[in-house]
Amino acid sequence: MKVNSYLNGFVGCDGIFLDTTYCDPKFVFPSQKESVDYVVSVVDSIGKEFENKRVLFLVATYVIGKERILVEVARRCNRKVCVDGRKMGILRILGYGDDGVFTEDESESDVHVVGWNVLGETWPYFRPNFVRMKEIMVEKGYEKVVGFVPTGWTYEVKRNKFAVRSKDSFEIHLVPYSEHSNYDELREYVKFLKPKKVIPTVGMDIEKLDSKHADKMRKHFAGLVDEMANKKDFLMGFHRGNCESGEKVEMDVTAGLDYEQDLETKQNILETEIDESSVLDTTLNDLSSLDKCDLEVLTIPTEEERERIVGEFRDCLPKWVTRDQILDLISSSRWNIVEAVSSFYERETELYEQVPACRVSDSASQGSSPNTIMLLSNSGPFKSSTSESVSIHLSQASKSPSLKLSVRSNVSPRKRKKKTEKKSNKKVKSNSKLESSGSKQPTITSFFGKVLAGENKGGGTVQKIEECPKDENTLSSDFTKSYVEKLDQFIQITNANESSRNYVATLLEKTQGDINKALDIYYSKPELNHGENSERVAVSSISLQVQSCIDDCSIAKKENVPEESRCKVDLVLQRQPTENVDVTLVSLPPDKYKPIDHACWRSGQPAPYVHLARTFDLVGAQKGKIKATSMLCNMFRSLLALSPEDVLPAVYLCTNKIAADHENIELNIGGSLVTSALEEACGTNRSKIREMYNDIGDLGDVAQAFRQTQTLLAPPPPLLIRDVFSVVRKISVQTGSGSTTRKKNLIVNLMRSCREKEMKFLVRTLVRNLRIGAMMKTILPALAQAVVMHSSLNLYHEGNADSLKEKLQDVSTAVIEAYNVLPTLDMIVPSLMKEGISFSSSTLSITPGIPIKPMLAKITNGVPEVLKLFQNKAFTCEYKYDGQRAQIHKLPNGAVRVYSRNGDETTSRFPDLINTIKESCKPAAQTFILDAEVVAIDRKNNNKIMSFQELSSRERGSKDSLITVDKIKVDICIFVFDIMFANGEQLLGFPLRQRRKCLKELFYDEKFGHFEYAKEITVEANDACLTREATLTRINSFLEDALNFSCEGIMVKSLDTDAGYFPSKRGDTWLKVKRDYVEGLNDSLDLVPIGAWHGNGRKAGWYSPFLMACYNPDTEDFQSVCRVMSGFSDSFYKEMKEFFSGDRILAKKPAYYQTAEVPDMWFSPELVWAIIGANFTVSPVHQAAIGLVHPSRGISIRFPRFKRTVSDRNPEECSTSAEIAEMFRSQNRGMDVTAEH
Repeated sequence: MKVNSYLNGFVGCDGIFLDTTYCDPKFVFPSQKESVDYVVSVVDSIGKEFENKRVLFLVATYVIGKERILVEVARRCNRKVCVDGRKMGILRILGYGDDGVFTEDESESDVHVVGWNVLGETWPYFRPNFVRMKEIMVEKGYEKVVGFVPTGWTYEVKRNKFAVRSKDSFEIHLVPYSEHSNYDELREYVKFLKPKKVIPTVGMDIEKLDSKHADKMRKHFAGLVDEMANKKDFLMGFHRGNCESGEKVEMDVTAGLDYEQDLETKQNILETEIDESSVLDTTLNDLSSLDKCDLEVLTIPTEEERERIVGEFRDCLPKWVTRDQILDLISSSRWNIVEAVSSFYERETELYEQVPACRVSDSASQGSSPNTIMLLSNSGPFKSSTSESVSIHLSQASKSPSLKLSVRSNVSPRKRKKKTEKKSNKKVKSNSKLESSGSKQPTITSFFGKVLAGENKGGGTVQKIEECPKDENTLSSDFTKSYVEKLDQFIQITNANESSRNYVATLLEKTQGDINKALDIYYSKPELNHGENSERVAVSSISLQVQSCIDDCSIAKKENVPEESRCKVDLVLQRQPTENVDVTLVSLPPDKYKPIDHACWRSGQPAPYVHLARTFDLVGAQKGKIKATSMLCNMFRSLLALSPEDVLPAVYLCTNKIAADHENIELNIGGSLVTSALEEACGTNRSKIREMYNDIGDLGDVAQAFRQTQTLLAPPPPLLIRDVFSVVRKISVQTGSGSTTRKKNLIVNLMRSCREKEMKFLVRTLVRNLRIGAMMKTILPALAQAVVMHSSLNLYHEGNADSLKEKLQDVSTAVIEAYNVLPTLDMIVPSLMKEGISFSSSTLSITPGIPIKPMLAKITNGVPEVLKLFQNKAFTCEYKYDGQRAQIHKLPNGAVRVYSRNGDETTSRFPDLINTIKESCKPAAQTFILDAEVVAIDRKNNNKIMSFQELSSRERGSKDSLITVDKIKVDICIFVFDIMFANGEQLLGFPLRQRRKCLKELFYDEKFGHFEYAKEITVEANDACLTREATLTRINSFLEDALNFSCEGIMVKSLDTDAGYFPSKRGDTWLKVKRDYVEGLNDSLDLVPIGAWHGNGRKAGWYSPFLMACYNPDTEDFQSVCRVMSGFSDSFYKEMKEFFSGDRILAKKPAYYQTAEVPDMWFSPELVWAIIGANFTVSPVHQAAIGLVHPSRGISIRFPRFKRTVSDRNPEECSTSAEIAEMFRSQNRGMDVTAEH
C-alpha cells in the first residue's frame, strides 16, 4: 500500500469511502495468506492421516468469492476442485476455468465446493448442520467429511484463530478469511491516507452521513483523520464570510479613550438605550497578528457592522453564552470571528462557570405574541435586589428600534464563582437540553422589531419585565423570547387561533414551560370551566415560571388581567372534555355520547389519529362485543359529525387492511424492519428491544414503553388519520433498490409524531396484528349504527327509541350482507354514508372484477342425517372435488379474472383456465361470475384426477407476471357447479335449479378433462325421506363413486326450498359428506402451526412435532388443538425448517396463544394446514373451544395426521373454535362430557 505511487497521490484527501463490513475491534482476524495456509495444511494432514479412508473435503463459498482458497488448495495439494456449472461459469469469467484446476465431475476430486449455508448457518453465530453433512457423506459414498467455512463473521477473537466444530466423522473448520479488510487493516489504511473524513459504506443508515451509526463507525478512526484540517475549514467558513463582504469599516481612534466610560455605563442594571459602539476592548498591541485578509489599516467597525459580526458570532455558539461574553470574546480577538471562536472553545469551561443559574433555552419555532401581557413577578427568580422594575410601552418601543434590554449583574465572575461554590451543598437541577446549541437566535432587538411591527394597531399593551438576581442579560431577552415562541409554537401545532392564546398561557404556566406536558393536557386533560354561558373565559393570571439553580423559586405572583384584555377562547376549547372523563368518553352509552362536544378536535379539521388510538385502547380492554361495538360506534359518530372524509381511512385502519383483498396489496414489512425503525425513532438499540419484547411479548407494547420514556426537544406535530393511512399505502408500493430504506424512513417519520397510545397501535398496524378483538363483522355494524344515529338525531327526543333500535339492527345486517356481495370498503362506506338510514343490501349490486364471498357448507355425520335434514325437499348431490375453489369472472371488456376462496386474485397462475373459459362460453355470455373447483388432472392417464399436492406444485406467478402456457407441467380441469351473476343480472336469490339452467345456457357442452360440470344426481321431494331405502342406497352408491374417483366426498344442496346463494353463510341448505378417517371425525380441520419441538432420531435437525391451533374470532386468539407429527415427507420437513426461521420464530409465547403446551419454539401464525384424525376428545392441555363444551377444558384430536397445505386461506380464516365445538357435539350426540371429566 505504501509503495503504491498512485495511492500516495491521495494522502490528505478530502474523504474516503470505506468498506466498513468489519469495522469492529472484534474482527482482527489473520491475514488471507495465513488463512489459506491453514486450509492447505488441514487438507494435507487429514489426507495423510486417513489415506486408507475416503475423505471428502467441502468448501463453502458464495457464487462469487473465495477463489484464492480454491486455487491454492488445488495448486499446493495437487488436487482438482469440483464445482457446479454455475460456479464454473464464474471461474471462466475470472480466467480460472480452462487451466484444469476445476472440474464439474465429482469423481475426479475429493474437494467439492458447496453452497454457503450447506455446512451451517453463520449468522448471528455459527450453527453446524451435521445432518446435512451425513446425508452428503452417505449419498457420495465417503467415510469422513471435513468442511471449511471461510468468513470473518465466525471469527472468535478471544479463542483460537481457527475454531473447529466436530461430531463423529464430521469436522467443520471456521476459517477467518474474507475479501473485506479486517479492523486493523481498515485503521492502517485510514492512518496512511489521513483523509479529512471517513464515509462508511456498510451498515445501518449509512446513506445518512450524519446518522448515529455512521458517527459510531467514524469514532473508530479518531486520531487517524486530519482533524486540524476539518477545524480549520469550519472556522475559515466564517472568516471568509467576513473577508468577502467587502465592507470596510473605520475605527474611531477615540474608542480606546472611551473604554473606561463604557465599562461604567454597562454596570447599570437596565438601560433604555445603550450605545453599543462604545462597548469595545481596543487594546490593539499587536497589529501583526491580524489575518492577511483583515484590513491593513485597522478600523473599528461601525455599529451596524458590529451588530452583524456579533450576530454571526452568536450563531457559532451555544445558547447559554451571554451577550457580554460575546462582546468580550470578539473584542479581545480584534473582531476576528475565527480567533474569537477558537478562543471560546479554549475557555468554554471557564465561561460556562461564569454564566448564572437562571438559564432558559429558546424554542425551535419562531413567532410573536402581539396581544400577550407577560409578567415577570417580583417573587421567585424574577425578584430584583433593588425591587425596581422598568416598564416599557411596546408602542413606544416600536418607534425606537434601537431600544435594547440588558440585565447585568454587579458581581464579577470571580466573586460569582466563589459565591456559587459556597452554595454547592444545595441541590442543583439542570437540563442538558437547555445548554445545547441550536438554530439561529435573532437578537432581542430583532425580536422586538418583529413583535412591534403590528402592535401599534393594538394600542398600548404593557410588558413588565423585572430582573432575576445575579443574572446576565440573557434572562430578559432569551427568556421572554423563548416564552413567546413557545406560545406561538403551541398554537401552530394545535392549529388553534389567536383567541386561544390566554388559555395556552395558563397551560404553559401549569407545566412550567414544558410544551409536551402542555399538549398532553390540551388534548386530554384541560382544566377549563364548562359553563353553559361561558362563551368567554377570563384567565385570572398569566405568570411565567423558570427553574432556578440558585434560589428556591416559587411560582410568579398572579395578577388579574383587565377585562378588555381577556380573549375569547375558541369553541373547540369549550368543548374539551374534563380531566376525569376525556380519554374514556367513547365508552359512554350511545345516548349519552355527544359526537361534537366529546371529540378532541373541531369541525372542519382533519381527525387526529389519537382519536382512533384511544378507542382502540378501550376496545382492546373490553371482552364484550356489544360494548366494543358501542365504543366503535361513538368513535365513528364523531368522525361523521366533524371529519366525514376521514371515515373511510378510519375503517381501513380499524380492520387492519390497506386495500380490498382482491387488489393483492400487502405491506410486505416484517418485525425486523419495524424494530430497526423503532431503534432510530426512540434512540434505543435492538438488544434492549429484544429484552423488553421477551418480557412483554407484544411489539406494540414494547414500542409504547420506549416512547413513554423518551424526552423530546420539541413536541411532535399531531398524527392525522388520513396521513397514517396514506403513509401505510405508500409503504406498500415501495419496490426495487432502496425500497427497504424508504419504507423505514416512512415508518420512522410516523413514529416520531406519535403521542399517547398512538405508538402502540401504529406498530401493531404495521405488523398486521391490531389485537383489539374487533373484526370486519364488528366494525361495519358499528359504522352502520353510527350512520343511523347521525342521520336520526331527533329519534331519541321524539320517543322513538324502539324504532331507532330496529333501524340500527336492519342497517347493521344490511351492510354485512352488502359487504359479502361486494367486499370493497371503497364502495360500501361511501354508499352507506350517502344513503344513511335508507341503506339496504340491494343498494349495491355485484360487480364483475370484485369477488363475492363464497357460500359455505355444513358438516354432516353421514347420509342418514342428510335425509333427515332434507326430508320432503328436493335436493341434489355433487362430487366434492379435491382441488382449489375458484371464482371465475368475465368482465364487460371480455377479460377473465380468477379469484381464490379468500378473495385473492390468482389469474396469473391459471393462463390455461382463461383460455378454456373463453373457448367454452357462448357469445351471449357477455359477463358472468362462476363458482368452480380447479382440479389437477392427468390427461395422459384417462383424465385421472390428481391430488391437491400436485395442483399446489404449479408455478404461482405474480400480479405483474403471468405464467406462460408452455411452462405448465400440471394440467387442470374446471368443474363448474354454480353461477351467481350473468349478463348484468344478479342470480343470488334464484333457486339452484334455476341457476343451473342459466349456467348451461351460457356455455357449450362439456369438454372432458378441460371444462366440465360437477357430476351430480337429483333427488326429488317425493323420494327425500328416511324410509326410502332406494334413496339411501342411491346416495351411498354415489358417495362411493365419488371416493373412487379421488374426490373428498359429496356436497348435498337444496334445489328449490331456501336454495339461494348466500355469500359467506354456512347453513343447512349446503351440506358436505366426506369419508371418515376413523369413525367419528367427519371432516378435516384447517389449523395453523403456532409452535414446534426439535426432532429426534431420524428427524434430528428438523421440527417435529408441530403444535396446531384453531382461531377464535371473538377474542382474536389462537387456541391449541393438537400436536402433529405424521403425514409429513422429508422434503416438507426441510421446507418448514427453512420457512420457520428469522422473524417467524418468536422470542416468547404471545398473549394471544391459548395453550398449556410448552414447545421448544413459537412461530408467528403464517400457514394453514388440513389436519385429519380419529375423533375428538376433551383435553386439559389444549384449549380449543374451551368453555363451549366443557367449563375448564378444551377439545383435541386423537391420532392427528397432516393432509395438505391449504394455500388459499389466511390464518384468521382457519377452522374456528365454534366449528370445532359443533363437530364435537355432532360426534358425541349430546353426551354430557362434563360429568366424565
